[in-house]
Amino acid sequence: MGLTRRLRDASGLDLDAASVERAVRERMQKTGTALRIDYDPQPGNAEFEALVDLVVVPESWILRDPAVFEAALRCVQRRLLTHPGRPVRVLSLPCAGGEEPYSLAMLLARAGVGPGYCRIDGVDLSQAAIARARAGRFTKNAFRGPDGGLRTRFFTQDGDDYVLGPEPRAYVHFAQGNLFDLDPARGGQYDIVFCRNLLIYFDAATQARAASRLRALLADDGLLLAGYAETPALCRHGFVHQGPRDTFALRKSGWRTAAAAPLRTGTGMRAAVRATLRPAPVAAQAPAAAPVPALRPAPAPDPDTLLAEAKRHADAGRLDRAEDACRAALALRADDAQAWFLLGLTAEVAGRPRDAERCWRRCIYLDPDHYEALCALAMLLEGHGDAAGADLRRRAARVFARRGSITA
Repeated sequence: MGLTRRLRDASGLDLDAASVERAVRERMQKTGTALRIDYDPQPGNAEFEALVDLVVVPESWILRDPAVFEAALRCVQRRLLTHPGRPVRVLSLPCAGGEEPYSLAMLLARAGVGPGYCRIDGVDLSQAAIARARAGRFTKNAFRGPDGGLRTRFFTQDGDDYVLGPEPRAYVHFAQGNLFDLDPARGGQYDIVFCRNLLIYFDAATQARAASRLRALLADDGLLLAGYAETPALCRHGFVHQGPRDTFALRKSGWRTAAAAPLRTGTGMRAAVRATLRPAPVAAQAPAAAPVPALRPAPAPDPDTLLAEAKRHADAGRLDRAEDACRAALALRADDAQAWFLLGLTAEVAGRPRDAERCWRRCIYLDPDHYEALCALAMLLEGHGDAAGADLRRRAARVFARRGSITA
């Protein structure tokens, strides 16, 4: 069996020979191997694992897509109320360097939900990624957007690095592993599963296998948090949007919401959960603003403001309003690639695949390295049996790898 095939079997990724050869050359240089014929690592040895680490491209950042974590936090709080006495179980796969599971852990700690009420399992194929996650040491590159004060509260600075404190670490347990190696018959099911930006590296058959395994790992009334680009593929294989316009939160198809279980009065769990869900103090209402003179024209909207509005609506699942904002932005700036991407997303979820394809092709024409559009179009085409989707998916992987090396 060739090395490329062995790597595909070990990782589950649809790796092309060129990507494997680039990784092989890098490892040969580091190990001092002169001849290609002499480099033939086998599964199970350290060199094979080092080669796997080069091709899986683990990369993320703290509180990436805040709306996803807000949905997860609300789900944890609801389940503590409806399933009293049972800790909530969360799976983050792939967990990269721990940014995703630690983000949720910090939100739980800030909300007062202790680690005894929620366990987070972080799993990644890369041993190097797991080692970084356990170290809890991050560069400033891990903080790429608003973090809601998490860095100030939970990290201490050590030179150029930021080291995570003990409080969030208590929630998270890391392990090296593959999605297809996880067995719910042994490890049990999860209430929440984060699985973002994994299926985009799989071919169509492996996407179906992955969706089947995710269904097995997720509790019947659990929540799957996926990436924008892979949501359509998951919806083709047994998942549905949580709400009619939700773009990232999925549930098993055919599941119906059960009546909430009554809380047992007087239990410690109920008291603890009530404390965690206590509403924040409401700020005093500001006095009403002075009326605007009737003849003063309203300021003209600018495309950036409209796009920010579209993104907020899309994150919250309000795709109809996101579409309106995108079209308004395009009326002002017709060559905006991000507007075309978001417009395609709304069309895909609304069941208009031809419109989605047209929008995403326009986005890629304007921005050939638009990662999300490449992923989304690849999955759309592969879902229709178009072989061009695989080429787009590999192209997206190369863009993602370059992005990680540039921003690191």
